[in-house]
Amino acid sequence: MPWHAHLELNYTRDPHNPARTVARHLHEGPLRILQSLYPEGEGICHNVLVHPPGGLVGGDVLDIAIEVGARAHGLLTTPGAARFYRSQGEVARQLTRIALAENARLEWLPQEAICYDACDAENRLSLRLAEGAQLIGWDVSAFGLPHAGLPFLRGRLRQHIEIPGVWLERGTIDAADSRLLDGPLGLAGHRCMATAFLACGTAMARTEREHALEAARAVIEAHPLCHTAGVTSPDARLIVVRVLAPVVEPAMDLLRAVRGAWRQACWGLAPTVPRIWNM
Repeated sequence: MPWHAHLELNYTRDPHNPARTVARHLHEGPLRILQSLYPEGEGICHNVLVHPPGGLVGGDVLDIAIEVGARAHGLLTTPGAARFYRSQGEVARQLTRIALAENARLEWLPQEAICYDACDAENRLSLRLAEGAQLIGWDVSAFGLPHAGLPFLRGRLRQHIEIPGVWLERGTIDAADSRLLDGPLGLAGHRCMATAFLACGTAMARTEREHALEAARAVIEAHPLCHTAGVTSPDARLIVVRVLAPVVEPAMDLLRAVRGAWRQACWGLAPTVPRIWNM
């Protein structure tokens, strides 16, 4: 039987202590939020999103809805990779919807999604940001398990990232498309593609935008993946970092460094990492 799991997560300012961000959630099926942590003080609420089965097969659906209230700041990560396993014909779907109210902040920092051979997967992310809201996030996809000698020979991933009116990215990575996977204008033989983004509900001032771009460029230029990574700003409300890597680890290392640089440059916060990343 396919798993259909749904999670609603809400970050708000505590009405009894307006300096504190609190998290409340409801779930159906195998999705859980672990205990809220405050390693940076009461204003930033850290959480870990857990999917106990550890992966999705054809017909499974993970439906995640996240809302961040005005002036609240949430940080959400996962303990391990999402996994799209072999499909017998049905599509496995992960659907994530994120909405930020005025002057809210969210850090959406999941581990990578691994596409196993013969999977049929859809990974959809939709973002909505009100005036003054800001989000630092990323999306990382890996194809096959190169370290284990298990290549991505069959199957597909449908990818969709959207900020209505600002950014729409859609594509299909099909294992049979050798021109896309191995051609110089595609993944060029790499099996990990990663995107980090700084999204804003209000257009950034030119100096703020350049500051964020330069912070990302400095990280990229000093990193071993400097020749397969870049940063651009397609809209005054968005900055995007693109990375290609042979495997996940160096790509994730670069994204974490970019996230830390943006935290410092744009929010005046230390590049603190979630505790679970050190376990």
